[in-house]
Amino acid sequence: MAIGHQAIQITVMIVALLLIPALVVGVLVSIFQAATQINEQTLSFIPKLLTTFIVLMIGGPWILTTLVGYMRRMLEDIPMLIG
Repeated sequence: MAIGHQAIQITVMIVALLLIPALVVGVLVSIFQAATQINEQTLSFIPKLLTTFIVLMIGGPWILTTLVGYMRRMLEDIPMLIG
């Protein structure tokens, strides 16, 4: 149970790092579109894509360190899990 809990916790942290900035940018672009009455689909897609790319570039080392640390702990705990 602890292994599954840790896996879900790490997954939620990594996904939140990528999705929350895209959500904020999407809401801001939607407010801008509503205020100016511009209904262009690419206007909301491109800023979210760029935001996700920038966050991935900035947070990528942290994501990689987190995943490698989790896998290292999992591999080190295999003898304890077996018996």
